[in-house]
Amino acid sequence: MSETKRQSAPPPAFMNRGPMGTLGQPTVKAKRFGPTFKRLLTWFRPFQGRLSSVLLLAILSTGFTIASPKLVGRAIDLITGTLMQRFGGQAADFDYGAINAVLLWLLGFYLLSSVFMFCTQWIMASVSQRAVEAMRDATAAKLRRLPLSYYDTHSHGDILSRVTNDLDTISTTLQQSATQAITSVIQLIGFIIMMLTISPALTLVVIATLPLYGVATVFIAKKSQPHFSAQQKQLGLLSGHVEEMFSGQVVVKAFGYERVSIERFQQINSEHAAAYQRANFISGIIFPAMSFISNLGYVLIAVIGGLWITSGRLSVGSIVAFIQYSRSFTQPILQTANIANVLQSTIACAERVFEILDEKEELDPVLTRFTPKPHDENELRGAVQLHNISFRYQADQPLLEGLSLDVKPRHIVAIVGPTGAGKTTLVNLLMRFYELDGGGITIDGQAAASLSRSELRSKFGMVLQDTWLFGGTIYDNIAFGRPDASRAQVMAAATAAHADHFVRTLPDGYDTVLNEEFSNISQGQKQLLTIARAILTNPDILILDEATSNVDTRTEMQIQQAMKKLMKNRTSFVIAHRLSTIQDAEKILVMDKGRIIEQGTHAELMAQQGFYYKLFLSQFSEPELALVG
Repeated sequence: MSETKRQSAPPPAFMNRGPMGTLGQPTVKAKRFGPTFKRLLTWFRPFQGRLSSVLLLAILSTGFTIASPKLVGRAIDLITGTLMQRFGGQAADFDYGAINAVLLWLLGFYLLSSVFMFCTQWIMASVSQRAVEAMRDATAAKLRRLPLSYYDTHSHGDILSRVTNDLDTISTTLQQSATQAITSVIQLIGFIIMMLTISPALTLVVIATLPLYGVATVFIAKKSQPHFSAQQKQLGLLSGHVEEMFSGQVVVKAFGYERVSIERFQQINSEHAAAYQRANFISGIIFPAMSFISNLGYVLIAVIGGLWITSGRLSVGSIVAFIQYSRSFTQPILQTANIANVLQSTIACAERVFEILDEKEELDPVLTRFTPKPHDENELRGAVQLHNISFRYQADQPLLEGLSLDVKPRHIVAIVGPTGAGKTTLVNLLMRFYELDGGGITIDGQAAASLSRSELRSKFGMVLQDTWLFGGTIYDNIAFGRPDASRAQVMAAATAAHADHFVRTLPDGYDTVLNEEFSNISQGQKQLLTIARAILTNPDILILDEATSNVDTRTEMQIQQAMKKLMKNRTSFVIAHRLSTIQDAEKILVMDKGRIIEQGTHAELMAQQGFYYKLFLSQFSEPELALVG
């Protein structure tokens, strides 16, 4: 199993719809529906003209659809009128001209309705995608401006879910639901008006069945909701198990956990299938129930309508048209109920996205775009002073208190200490990944807080123990910090980092594409590429986290040689785990519980026989000490 268990992103709301839409399924409700809905609408203001055309086209499309049954009734009346005359013994011919005219009008209505509906959906799809594209761009830009403290308190899975699933849900549901909501409202109004023009009494019969639809829907939804909740729970367990097992395949195979993993998967999968079947069985009853209620109304209309036809109160065509309207009357009602549920989930997704947009971001005192200055090799740069700095992650738990330090240009400063001593925190403060609670930091006599973050961080280069590469070519990974570098400069940096030789042995050389898991190069080769990246940026100050763990001896020697070239004539902060690698440092800082408890050269600290002395001895056996000393 993976050491770091990621939070599984929930599936989008629009993927959770059963055969009855979203009715009966648990709806994620918004905390503040009204304000969030209004704020969501502001993203559509640039598209007011298109939205107006959507409304107009939807009205036209629905209007032609609503008028069509009346034309069908007219055609039936023309035919039945002639038949009735013939049955009465009168000589009568079908008025084919009138019938054909009605049929042509009907065909035109259906054609225009389809064209207008297509235009409506096409425009709405464009509007929703453009609006969500703007939201996604704003969210991505916001995430780049947020401090590291935000990522410390939010899981990657949760952030990923907001940027992908939540925004996809907003896009899809708005595209579908907006047009459905418009057409459903128009259809309801239109159907009632058309039925009233045919028979107010029969219209009351149809309206009288509405409470039955509501009772049936609410009753079945309540029964099915627990099963849908169980289904979603099992789906989350299933996704989490698959992600956990697949990301930790090496450990799973090494410990012979395959059989247990498969059995666990089968158990969760079986429970998910059972919950899904129960939920969809109960929710599936809604359609037969709706059909039964609709048929009750149909029987009443047919009986009353038949009696009125015989008495001459209504024509056959009018009854046929009315039945079509009554049979279609329930569809917009169900659509409206589904849209209400979907809209709740959509607004809840919007709230999660807006939470990111409302987060407090890093502010730079310098708002102008920073352009790096040419580096003068002869200029002494890299002086760092820490003036009584203080920092804490939590208000009641101080981590660094009153820490001061003076680092000369081109000196190597090693930072050692037990886990949690504050070593990584110190270098994070140098890079302004976090803001100080007190004191100040100066770089070459200039206050770090007066520089923009881009300008400050351009002075630093970092090589971390946890190598980070992205899915691209080796060339692009080396040039990550200087995309304007020439190919010759990239190759020179790789040569200085002892990476050129192994890169040239790859099938495509510098154009080799790193695969998703970066398994086509070794751990040591990854580290050499990160060193080449740092060499190419030519920084004034280096931050190095011990980079030789989990590599073979030969690769470790290559990495050490590359790091020595990298540190030459540069101020370097080295977070050291292997104390044998820092004996040449001009200054060694020994940290414990956020304080510098000892500092000096290796010889001075060994002579003191204090904390560093004991720490050093603990890493070597007596024969090794003899070799080192």
